[in-house]
Amino acid sequence: MKRVLIVGSPGAGKSTLAKTLAAQTGLPLTHLDDLSWEPGWVRVEQTVWHARLGRAIAADDWILDGNILTTLLRVAYRADTVVYLLPPRWLCLWRIYQRAAIGQFPHGERWQGWPTRELLRSLWQFPAQADWQLAQLRTVPGLRLVVLRSDAEARAFLARLPGGWATLHP
Repeated sequence: MKRVLIVGSPGAGKSTLAKTLAAQTGLPLTHLDDLSWEPGWVRVEQTVWHARLGRAIAADDWILDGNILTTLLRVAYRADTVVYLLPPRWLCLWRIYQRAAIGQFPHGERWQGWPTRELLRSLWQFPAQADWQLAQLRTVPGLRLVVLRSDAEARAFLARLPGGWATLHP
């Protein structure tokens, strides 16, 4: 496992799993939000986004986390493993609520101000996107696809890795 993409809805635990996996494996971590957005949720130009993404996936080893509907297959063909998080919608919503209530944002203060309506729409629509995305990912030859539906499954996944941890570390 040298090139890992972690995908899931908002609040699924992508960043937490990515940070834990990076600490456990030593693989460098990049959050796709950092490549596609400027502070204040200003989307970068498409040419900038594609150039940043191209540099990120050209590396020999990496962990990327985020939702990248338009470039999913581009990254998947370069990845050797995709970890797809599919926890229940209510759990994702609860995590988003908790994050907002305590002012804890997955990538620091820089990302405060995510448009709430957009976040909730993304969360609500994700299960329909997941079916399509998983079908697309299953077409990529040699790709290891791991679907995790709970924190318990995520802990078990991490524990199975060499030197595995049984705890998710935020």
